[in-house]
Amino acid sequence: KDPASMDFLAVCEHIAHDVAEAIDPLIGTPDAGRNIRMGADGTPTKHIDLVAEDCVLAHLAGHPLCKTLISEEAGKVAMEGEHGTIFLDPIDGTYNAVAGIPFYALSIAYAENGYMKQAFVRNLAGTETFTARAGEGAFLDGRRISVSRTASLDESALSVYGRKFDPGRAMQLGQKIRRWRLLGASALELCYTGCGRIDGFIDLRGTLRVTDAAAGILICTEAGGSVSDLDGDPLVFPDEVTIGRCMVATNGVMHRKVIEYLR
Repeated sequence: KDPASMDFLAVCEHIAHDVAEAIDPLIGTPDAGRNIRMGADGTPTKHIDLVAEDCVLAHLAGHPLCKTLISEEAGKVAMEGEHGTIFLDPIDGTYNAVAGIPFYALSIAYAENGYMKQAFVRNLAGTETFTARAGEGAFLDGRRISVSRTASLDESALSVYGRKFDPGRAMQLGQKIRRWRLLGASALELCYTGCGRIDGFIDLRGTLRVTDAAAGILICTEAGGSVSDLDGDPLVFPDEVTIGRCMVATNGVMHRKVIEYLR
């Protein structure tokens, strides 16, 4: 293994510590939600997003872990590293952070030749850290995690996002499942699926970007979960923050059933 990949998760730890410290004074304040400019993803960059991203960029300048950085706010940035791509969402769940709801995360994924290799998701409102390495399983604070075994939709707790005013597809599924959760940070919801706190995360809005999902997908699948598009086919994201996708992530056992209900 080359040294860069060895210390990826260690560097992520330092980054997360600094980001949490930098944004702490802003949490739950109107200042956090000030629009600074348009982000690369086509949505406004809030003050708190920029503070977090600047913090990460400063770290990566000193530890060039990748050749290319793809971030929600800055877009595609050429870096000093030899190879690899990092997908970054400095704060996934910005609304929660601005509102003071303790569910928002830093999401960092490392890919080589189109394959996700390592993932790091930290709930910045606490200290919970989810990590994964391709082929080596997924972990929460260093302990191995695995998906739930819930097999029946009637018993399931799913996080389901539908387009506003068009609950069509979500409704059929929503009437079948036991508990409907909407937590507001997709990176963490994928991790929660991975560690069995919820049985699945379904996003029908078509706005989920590679930066939101890259790390969470690796964590969820390494924990035994299944992730696909709405038809059950592999989910392919372009390296482009302006393009959104729909996603179905489950514990695997219920995957076909969920897909059938969404048809």
